[in-house]
Amino acid sequence: MNERPEKSLFEAPKMAEQERMVEAILFASADPVTVAELQARLPHGCDPAEALTHLRRRYEGRGVQLARVGDAWAFRTAADLGFLMRKETVEQKKLSRAAIETLAIVAYHQPVTRAEIEEIRGVAVSRGTIDQLLELEWIRFGRRRMTPGRPVTFVVTESFLDHFGLESARDLPGIKELRAAGLLDNRPLPGSTKTPDEDEPVTGQSELFED
Repeated sequence: MNERPEKSLFEAPKMAEQERMVEAILFASADPVTVAELQARLPHGCDPAEALTHLRRRYEGRGVQLARVGDAWAFRTAADLGFLMRKETVEQKKLSRAAIETLAIVAYHQPVTRAEIEEIRGVAVSRGTIDQLLELEWIRFGRRRMTPGRPVTFVVTESFLDHFGLESARDLPGIKELRAAGLLDNRPLPGSTKTPDEDEPVTGQSELFED
């Protein structure tokens, strides 16, 4: 629940002006902005959560829409107009089969350890695959499990959610969306009959889980 703004000796700006302020901050920010960050920038007594609600409604049906990314907010091009941006976007290199399978497992089973990823895939996961996803900032380290060895877990990031236009991991894309994004081909998914892994030679888990 959003906390109500503290009472102030000074009258807060009218909601229309608060909307303008929030709109300006979001347009100027390169990254999604949380309600707490908006609260810290706005004059005392403002209610950024309410301003966001009004602002989101005002942008409904327009070319630019206010989207929620995890716990933050940002302006994004309307999904149905994405084709207009194709000439202005940088072509992304398709992830390897091993990387896309690993990413899918983290997304749908988070928080998950490397050993659990290997158990689900049925093959070992190289450190290079994990490093690639970490460098893309699509996964990050989660909390360590309170089990022997205290293995580290992996979870998806807000950058991953933002890339797919998701508010949370509960809205994860299906197979069709992954293929439409050019990140998955038509070969069988994990759990089917597998060929030898395309990763580099397998390294020990201790290399990944060092303190």
